Amino acid sequence: MSAQQSTTDNGAVLMAVADRVATIKLNRPHARNALNAEIRRALRQVVPQLDDDPDVDVLILTGSDPAFCAGLDLKELASGDHDIAASVGDTSRRQVPLPQARKPIIGAINGVAVTGGLELALNCDFLIASERARFADTHARIGVQPGWGLTVLLPQAIGLRRAKEMSATGNYIDAATAHAWGLVNHVVAHERLLPYCRELGAAIVSNDGAGVRAILDTYDEGSLTTAAAAWTVEARNAHAWLAQGGGRPDEIAARRAAVQARGRSQARA
Repeated sequence: MSAQQSTTDNGAVLMAVADRVATIKLNRPHARNALNAEIRRALRQVVPQLDDDPDVDVLILTGSDPAFCAGLDLKELASGDHDIAASVGDTSRRQVPLPQARKPIIGAINGVAVTGGLELALNCDFLIASERARFADTHARIGVQPGWGLTVLLPQAIGLRRAKEMSATGNYIDAATAHAWGLVNHVVAHERLLPYCRELGAAIVSNDGAGVRAILDTYDEGSLTTAAAAWTVEARNAHAWLAQGGGRPDEIAARRAAVQARGRSQARA
């Protein structure tokens, strides 16, 4: 896969790679990108493929307009073609439909993210929202229980009481509210969504890739335990990084000038 430019069409999922940033786009706009068997199967193939690709450092996940993802395909579910029990994930942090990846995944939320689509978004490392984005948890309206991490990841993002409100009411929140509540990092004009995410991706690419992955692993591991234990996790991982040869003085010296230059350019911006 070229580090400069490549594009793959898997039908329900489109994939493009440029400058070490991969963009994965759900491509069922007529069904608001609902997660049918084809999309779920494609994500299980594409995400590990990109995670293993040495020419990719960052993944962006988005949807074809007008929606990000409307959740599980309810028509498929009602027809009996989908076994809902099989959708309940295992004990891994990132459960179906988004496989676990060590490389950062930016969720580019271009429209509604509902129920399973909200869970899909929550399994990304962080979220950028278009001004058109809206979020809702309608599990209780449909009469199913969350199985893809919603009751863990949503309160981590917005707090327990707000998460309970979203799940109990099924009401939508808009992009501005999602930002105020901490669900998304930034809200941008719709036409700026993917360019902005690619700018963030380029900033990540400019760092030491192994270092980025190790730090995000430490965040993830620490988030699953108590604050006191998270200190131990960080210390252990820092010692392991040094033991593996990370943090050598020659490496730090080589990167120091680039860090200073970037800091000066950001200060002027």
